[in-house]
Amino acid sequence: MTGVAPSPPAGVRTARPAGILGPVETQAGLSGARLPIDAAARLLGTTVSALRHYDDRGLVRPAGRAGGRRWYGRAELRELALLRATRDTGLPLEGIAALLDPDRRDTIADRLAELDRLGARAASVRTVLAHVRDCPAANPWRDCPALTGALDALLDGAPLPDLGGSHPGPATDTDGRHEVAVLVRPGVLPMELGLVHQLLGGARSAAGDPLYRVRTCAPVPGTVRTDGDFAIVVDHGPEILAGAATVVVLGSHAPNEEDPDVLDDGLGAALASIGPDTRIVSICTAAFALAQAGLLDGRRATTHWLSAERLRSRFPQVQVEPDVLYVDEGRILTAAGEASGIDLCLHLIRQDFGAAVANDVARRTVVPPYREGGQAQYVARPATPERTGTGTAGLREWMLDRLDRPLSLDELAARLHVSVRTLTRRFRAETGLSPLEWLLRQRIERARELLELGDLSIERIADRCGFGTATALRRHFAAQLGVPPAAYRRTFRGT
Repeated sequence: MTGVAPSPPAGVRTARPAGILGPVETQAGLSGARLPIDAAARLLGTTVSALRHYDDRGLVRPAGRAGGRRWYGRAELRELALLRATRDTGLPLEGIAALLDPDRRDTIADRLAELDRLGARAASVRTVLAHVRDCPAANPWRDCPALTGALDALLDGAPLPDLGGSHPGPATDTDGRHEVAVLVRPGVLPMELGLVHQLLGGARSAAGDPLYRVRTCAPVPGTVRTDGDFAIVVDHGPEILAGAATVVVLGSHAPNEEDPDVLDDGLGAALASIGPDTRIVSICTAAFALAQAGLLDGRRATTHWLSAERLRSRFPQVQVEPDVLYVDEGRILTAAGEASGIDLCLHLIRQDFGAAVANDVARRTVVPPYREGGQAQYVARPATPERTGTGTAGLREWMLDRLDRPLSLDELAARLHVSVRTLTRRFRAETGLSPLEWLLRQRIERARELLELGDLSIERIADRCGFGTATALRRHFAAQLGVPPAAYRRTFRGT
């Protein structure tokens, strides 16, 4: 594709779109340039509405907005091209990003993007990506010899080798099964223990053979109490951890679960016995144990939304992601809450044995193979004002009665007989948010209520909540909760 992008706003660099992801333009300094949305769409062989759709869904956000337009840089164009290249394979974009070898990521991504954009060897690209999707290796871009050869061929423009052979499997036991050790402690949540055995234990090959060997262990084997009115008997001690390919650490309702002494009573020694290459998974508040053991230092992680702030404050070296269902950092993976363990187990199966096996497990367990959004959609924030007795409490109540109206800072400040600056300062002191941020949150919460309890159209809900248009509601709703309103309604109303 050729052509010159339209003139950008002052201070925004631009470049010719031809070959934007190729080496010539890289040498020309394109990495610092940006293209407006229409030029980016032409370059990628797609439409402006498609790019807006990706932005509204939070898949690929523009590098910036200026002059009333969206602008895309090299990184965003690469992600968009990869998204288009993977759309027919079932492999999500984040899966590509997580699997790419950091040393070759830019080169591989550029080459795949260039092939997709030009339409050249599209079948080869699809074949390679389908192989990635189905390969059970933890990192097929690095560990699968067939795929490594195929990538070299793509990069060199050589014929694609045969990808019809067998895939390398993950670490297995003597029966050929992937060895999983589930580490439990007093106060263990039975649901977490059950879901790991149900999902991983339910993964089967095409011949019907189990693909995982799941065993439960405890720092001290024997009777282990749960958080219910019953106990479980655990036959294995921590000796099985050293030989496991994956260790799953479950949360506990013990009093010290989030305290510094959580590693006492043998848990610290058990975690220390895990091999350096073993994959470690935590569910719910078990992230505190991993953090206390130093396993999350410098990594992204998540935990239950009620505990996320405590995890962040206690372990500032951990990058806490409070709004996601799970985080995959390669060797270390963390799930948010109990039910998020289901999402993470399906993710593990998908990584180890491919999407077909994971989808089969999900179907038989009657759960979705992918869940939209993160745990932000499950955080209850009632649309009611905090009662502080003074300050902005009365104003907030007044605002809640008028969520359908446009409310300006000047109008709000006038009701309190203060300046806009004073209004903002008081609001932040009492709510932690600016007035308009607080107002947006309440409108989102009101929209959630209407989506859950009624059958109003998205347009009517947008009008009642003060968004004006359905487009505005969808944009803000997805940005706040990670899912569009229609998907949220399906989840919480079942229609």
